[in-house]
Amino acid sequence: MSSFSRPGAVDLSAFKNPAPQQPPAGGAPRAGAPAPAGGAYVVDVTEQNFQAEVVEASMTHVVVLSLWSARSPESETFNATLAEVTETYAGRILLARVDVDVNPQIAQAVGAQGVPFVLGLVSGRPVPLFQGTVDAEDVRRYFDELVKVAISNGVAGTAAPRSTVDPEADGDEDDPRFAEADERLGADDLDGAVAAYEALVAQNPKDVEAAERLAGVKLMQRTRGADLESARRAAADDPADVDAQLLVADLDLSGGHVDDAFSRLIDLVRRTFGDDRDRVREHLVELFTVAGADDPRVGPARRALSAALF
Repeated sequence: MSSFSRPGAVDLSAFKNPAPQQPPAGGAPRAGAPAPAGGAYVVDVTEQNFQAEVVEASMTHVVVLSLWSARSPESETFNATLAEVTETYAGRILLARVDVDVNPQIAQAVGAQGVPFVLGLVSGRPVPLFQGTVDAEDVRRYFDELVKVAISNGVAGTAAPRSTVDPEADGDEDDPRFAEADERLGADDLDGAVAAYEALVAQNPKDVEAAERLAGVKLMQRTRGADLESARRAAADDPADVDAQLLVADLDLSGGHVDDAFSRLIDLVRRTFGDDRDRVREHLVELFTVAGADDPRVGPARRALSAALF
């Protein structure tokens, strides 16, 4: 792994008034290489929207900038790894992908000598991450530290889920089911977004995507403004305080510590009875929904929950 060691070389001021896009060296403008598969908290960035999507956004939540190229299969594959890890943070991190062949000015501004090249931004300031690839666990470790840096600097917000689909592409339109909820999220109205998703789920209880989005936004709602260290102290001081334990589990899941969140609540199921136990079980099942059925940690946790219940 090669560390990014030139933070002083980063000058993002040019993107307040970006220059018109130029074709990549060696030919006419590309029709556009397909972007790597993304997720709810992944956005494709250009020189035109860099200021809003990266610099300004980093004032409220963590942004991770990933430079890639269709000429580098390694960088495309690594983007998929970054996206997968990013999703587990439920909006505390937004992954901003930059195709350097189409947006060379961004690569020049951050001093990238090659791709993949990754750095974080907190309050508009670059935080060194790495150049080259690392495995998912190392990515998670870097992201955990980045979130801690952000919180210590008063940046503890969450990004609204967004589509990575090109709105100008033929046939690629945002799902109209989620228009109201997306509008609420864009306005930072979490209560309104929750209500909109709840209405969709009530209309169609089998709508898995709506249920997953609802669970994710409810998690954002519960953790907004929460301080992890204070929450951990409260939970440690009173292990029988169900509310305190649930909050730490929420924060752990938001911070990417999925196994810790699951283990905490499974242990709590074993120690509670009656209504408290039902409440913990339902909360844990909702966290399973946030993580997603395809998350490899969900299956073992479900089995452990069943064993704890019976």
